[in-house]
Amino acid sequence: MTGNPLLIEAIDALLPQTQCGKCGHPGCLPYAEAIAAGEAINRCPPGGQATVERLAELTGQPPLPLEQPAQPPLVAYVREAECIGCTKCLQACPVDAILGAAKRMHTVIADECTGCELCVAPCPVDCIDLLPHPHWQAAKTAAEQDAYLARRAAKGRERFAARNRRLAREQREKRRERQQRLIQQRSRASRTAGGTTTRRQRQIAVNAAEQALKRVQQQLESARRRGDAQAEATALAQMPEAEHLLASARQALEEVTLKQDDLNTEC
Repeated sequence: MTGNPLLIEAIDALLPQTQCGKCGHPGCLPYAEAIAAGEAINRCPPGGQATVERLAELTGQPPLPLEQPAQPPLVAYVREAECIGCTKCLQACPVDAILGAAKRMHTVIADECTGCELCVAPCPVDCIDLLPHPHWQAAKTAAEQDAYLARRAAKGRERFAARNRRLAREQREKRRERQQRLIQQRSRASRTAGGTTTRRQRQIAVNAAEQALKRVQQQLESARRRGDAQAEATALAQMPEAEHLLASARQALEEVTLKQDDLNTEC
């Protein structure tokens, strides 16, 4: 994150948190960062002209007309009888607002949906419709509409952050599983060859684990310098795993070294 963190936070608070990417950025926070760096404020169709005017007041930029037509609050509906359970919409949803499993019918949690439209294009059978959100339609006054938009924005921001944490966690787990499989494969190959893993191989594993820990430490330092709380939290979450892998690699190296020393003594 670059620029003034307080300004970025204030800009992000004005954005609708649909996480739709229509501004050209992968979410509202990245767009807030871009605006703080000088990018135009009129690229958010879900926010409408009212959001442009609020951003103009905050940033001092001129309240230019929207680049694209304004978009009213929408909600996605899956025509469930036509759904084939391909899971592509689940993968595309930035706020995890779709329930389903492979080869099972999917359905949208209307109260969680931000109407971003990102689920529509991946659907291979075109069974997703975007319709006006019923809560928006039920609002009878401007105050009720504003209250609905505030609730949707707060929930959208929270669920988008939660999804990013989930994806990061799953990525760490997959990386750890790959590392464990690689260790097991090398161990089996070593046993097949009629010997034990060499000290050199163990040292390579230690070096790789040290580099991985160093990268996490550098990411943490960089996040703290930039004031990026999300990146800092991600790095802190990765730190225990990196330290554990290094400790395991060092222990394995120590064990093979002791075995080799015992063999040398016997000889």
